[in-house]
Amino acid sequence: MNIPSKLIEDAVTEISRLPGIGKKTALRLALYLLKQHEANTEALALAIMRMRTEIRYCKTCHNISDDEECSICMSHRRDGTIICVVEDIRDVLAIENTNQFQGKYHVLGGVISPIQGIGPEELKIESLLLRVEAAAQKDPIQEVILALSATMEGDTTSFYLAKKLKEKEVRVSSIARGIPVGGELEFTDEVTLGRSIMTRTNYATE
Repeated sequence: MNIPSKLIEDAVTEISRLPGIGKKTALRLALYLLKQHEANTEALALAIMRMRTEIRYCKTCHNISDDEECSICMSHRRDGTIICVVEDIRDVLAIENTNQFQGKYHVLGGVISPIQGIGPEELKIESLLLRVEAAAQKDPIQEVILALSATMEGDTTSFYLAKKLKEKEVRVSSIARGIPVGGELEFTDEVTLGRSIMTRTNYATE
């Protein structure tokens, strides 16, 4: 791509690093920003920098947060006896958009994948188990929903978690298979995802 300005070329290179954005789209975005008022461009740059440097992760569920604990964990309107375990923050957003779940979450930060060298130790599994144990002393967690993608890695992680949670004497369920095998949770439409949450079934480890 022949760009007559090194400054624009550098901007295009950086923008095109974003997922789903090619060089042509990056060039259109760079030229669009160039035409905007300087204050608008500065506001965008500042918002991105603040997001990158000031964002925090909830000490309880590992969701994104502006504070030490996220708004979902702090909410008294949410049912703290039900925890929905997800792979990624994007899955929390996807489930929240269905308006069908009023419990709380636990973000693992990935799934078990021996091929990629990701084992249980690299995920937020231990903190989930400790969370269940701690809650048993005052307000016991009654159900843990495994809302992981229907992939081999997702199923492996669900099976591992179900085995560990079985020792804690807590009900373990999984979302209904309205989600296609091999499908990622974040790309599932809201109606299907919502129904999968509502029609969840007990998870069988045998």
